[in-house]
Amino acid sequence: MGLGADGWAGLPEASREALRAAEVLIGGARQLDLLPPQECPGERIGWPSPLRPAVPRLLAEHTGRRIAVPASGDPMFYGIGRALGETVGPDRLRVLPHPSSVSYACARLGWPVEDTETVTAVGRPLAALAAALHHGRRLLVLSAGPATPGEVAALLRDRGYGPSPLTVLEQLGSDRERTLTGTADDWPHPPGDPLNLVAVSCVRAPGALRLGSVPGLPDEAYEHDGQLTKRHVRAATLAALAPAPGELLWDIGGGSGSIGVEWMRAHRSCRAIAVERDGARAERIGRNAAALGVPALRVVHAPAPDGLAALPAPDAVFVGGGLTAPGLLEACWSALRPGGRLVANTVTLESETLLADAYRRHGGELVRLAVAHAVPVGGFTGWRQAMPVTQWSATKPPSGAGTPRPPSDGSGAPRPPSDDGDAPRPSSGGGPLPPPSPSDAHRPPPSARK
Repeated sequence: MGLGADGWAGLPEASREALRAAEVLIGGARQLDLLPPQECPGERIGWPSPLRPAVPRLLAEHTGRRIAVPASGDPMFYGIGRALGETVGPDRLRVLPHPSSVSYACARLGWPVEDTETVTAVGRPLAALAAALHHGRRLLVLSAGPATPGEVAALLRDRGYGPSPLTVLEQLGSDRERTLTGTADDWPHPPGDPLNLVAVSCVRAPGALRLGSVPGLPDEAYEHDGQLTKRHVRAATLAALAPAPGELLWDIGGGSGSIGVEWMRAHRSCRAIAVERDGARAERIGRNAAALGVPALRVVHAPAPDGLAALPAPDAVFVGGGLTAPGLLEACWSALRPGGRLVANTVTLESETLLADAYRRHGGELVRLAVAHAVPVGGFTGWRQAMPVTQWSATKPPSGAGTPRPPSDGSGAPRPPSDDGDAPRPSSGGGPLPPPSPSDAHRPPPSARK
């Protein structure tokens, strides 16, 4: 059951009855201290650290006894309710919620809950806040302790949101409730009460880089050494990868990590693993991920395909470099979940040959992406053509599915026979991809991130 900062006095009778009847009370020290012993005589057990692995063990030790778990606010909102539900199932769990700190904060501020985004710093990197920063948006940050407000202010200054007004709400709902205000640029308050929440009204500083919410962030948003999928090609690549909530991406030859970063920015539950053989680039991917609000992006410092064997099966794979490494495309296609997408980009003729052969075998789409930028030519303006990028994308057939349609002409219809009498090229479905030719196998892996 949920508890407010006002403890026993703020509980409805149903929650009080459950606590009185409990033979075992399991909770954090703060929650247990809010319960009067004369009203709640059950055995008291504090959560150990780390908490999550201890949940099944503690519940099993007290099987057959009436167990109550007091928790802050709404236990199903970033609370212990999730772990309990996943451990015992909904049929054995009765949840008695209390208004969450978010509900209290929005009530105090006059903010609609449905228009206010929540980011938690409890047990998670605060860097994730960066992905939610957009001019004019309202955010609530669930604090990990008294230092969180100052850390939020520092992050906002670093990300170009120093003018943002901040409101810290402490001990919401209790007789010790207090409100502190200021801006990130000149946050004047020392660390205060550990039970606090930070409200942010996002204001982007003049001249700060504007980052949108769809793929195709400005190239200058990334730290890179030239190994970067450029903005327009990146947007087309993410469109082909089609991220959906909860899905996992392998970003092979991560370079600067831009594909994995923008995959994870598509939805907070998207996951990505960047595989990069160069140590300096692997570290750079981690820095870019933190700066752009997706610190959970996992970086594997290893060559591909050797570094792929122990990774969880992906829902999508992007190959941006090393296509001629022996067995790479075959390993990626084999690891891909049924219904998953594989997208590969290249700028070299050698790798383009491999993609053309994969297209003949597996169908999908083979496209060439060309981008030109207007540049000064003397006193006039002309076009400067970037290197064209060849992109192959394909969806792995579901298990047991028949042979997919032959490659299309882009309209969605199968390609008709050519004038010289050739039939449409067949597809071999979900079978392995061909190995690279012997001549390709000895070339150094090229990269499309140029």
